[in-house]
Amino acid sequence: MMFSPTKLRLNIKFSCLTLCFLFSSSSAFTTQDYANALEKSILFFEGQRSGKLPPSQRLTWRADSALSDGSGYHVDLVGGYYDAGDNVKFGLPMAFTTTLLAWSVIEFDTSMKNQLDNAKEAVRWGADYLLKAATATPGALYVQVGEPNNDHRCWERPEDMDTARNVYKVTPENPGSDVAAETAAALAAASIVFKDSDPSYSNKLIKAAMKVFEFADRYKGAYSDSLGSVVCPFYCSYSGYHDELLWGASWLHRASANDSYLSYIQSNGHTLGADDDVYSFSWDDKRAGTKILLSKGFLEKNIQELQLYKSHSDNYICSLVPGSPNFQAQYTPGGLFYKGSESNLQYVTTSSFLLVAYAKYLKSHGGAASCGGSTTITPEKLVALAKKQVDYILGQNPAKMSYMVGFGQRYPQHVHHRGSSLPSIRAHPAPFSCNDGFQYLHTADPNPNVLVGAILGGPDNRDTFADDRDNYQQSEPATYINAPFVGALAFFSDQSTTA
Repeated sequence: MMFSPTKLRLNIKFSCLTLCFLFSSSSAFTTQDYANALEKSILFFEGQRSGKLPPSQRLTWRADSALSDGSGYHVDLVGGYYDAGDNVKFGLPMAFTTTLLAWSVIEFDTSMKNQLDNAKEAVRWGADYLLKAATATPGALYVQVGEPNNDHRCWERPEDMDTARNVYKVTPENPGSDVAAETAAALAAASIVFKDSDPSYSNKLIKAAMKVFEFADRYKGAYSDSLGSVVCPFYCSYSGYHDELLWGASWLHRASANDSYLSYIQSNGHTLGADDDVYSFSWDDKRAGTKILLSKGFLEKNIQELQLYKSHSDNYICSLVPGSPNFQAQYTPGGLFYKGSESNLQYVTTSSFLLVAYAKYLKSHGGAASCGGSTTITPEKLVALAKKQVDYILGQNPAKMSYMVGFGQRYPQHVHHRGSSLPSIRAHPAPFSCNDGFQYLHTADPNPNVLVGAILGGPDNRDTFADDRDNYQQSEPATYINAPFVGALAFFSDQSTTA
């Protein structure tokens, strides 16, 4: 379970050596290595599946789980993803995960080659669940299954869960514009992924996205206010709901031919965060990602109303680049982008994705990022910076450790993850009760089941990592860490895009 994004700032001075490290083009990895990592990063999502597993399931230590979700409330909420190392289904991070997986496919599908079908299946698994959650009951959106405080008192496999599977929803009386608008974004983005291959499914997704967005916009409020006792401190909406409304409208603008969403963006953008320069992108705060997304409309179609978003995209991108007049970011001595002490790699994967996506947009239209005055940053420099972050995660770092489980010769063995740390149902058919599993949480033995492709929270601000299950801040994986990394890896796995 991840907690709130920690606002931690470091005062790390950049020497020439550090700058050269960040932008040098040497790499220990080939396009084949990135392709291998891409395959694993998608495979990870099979380890997070809830519900009835398909015959094609490749991580065979997992089995069916939570097959009655929603039944006590007369709705079908079977499926979806567990967010991290626990057994709760949280709607806000799950929707963000699905949006970022879809965006990865939309931008880099041709680079995914033989992994494209697996990536689309990962998108569909999330979209199927969100579609159920959005359409099960008129005038409501189901946003969570599982009571997290009770869930966290147990250490048991998802296949053995005996804690209450309470269901939570937002309604006109108890609104949740943040989770609803993010769900709309996910459904809209997924509709683009399936527009050609499954037009009927795509149409269902976009129609549901429009209805959920209308609900989010009509009944405004933060879901933390409505459901604070069960979503906080785990996934409180710290940034509020304005960013999700603009994000959701932006995805509907891209996914549909409906001009009303562009009008909505033009009319409401300034009050929803268009003028805010923020320097992170996460499951909680969508402002930087929204600006990158909308900048594509200006660069491709010269929609003048979107020029503002290109300017603010430049501000965000330049904030990451050492030496830029707008430089705001912090890096560890080993060159890792550092934003917070808990699950820092979530910020590394999102920024890496935005760097390569924006580089693609700029390069396609002969542009560059303007960093004030005469300073411009080329797409090639953005790619070089993203590459250093990706390579660091994969093992080119002071610890010489890959922070992707199952990739490379040395990677974490003590992952904070219930299903991975307990013997599988095949190895140990008898169920584990709530407290039986804690012996496996605290053991020094490696996890018996390899959660292939999982990216963990990662090292601290001094490049130090404790391979310790109890240190969830560093050793817990999450779907929203992996989702943007899928797109970044696809980019680097394709020689034609990186040459």
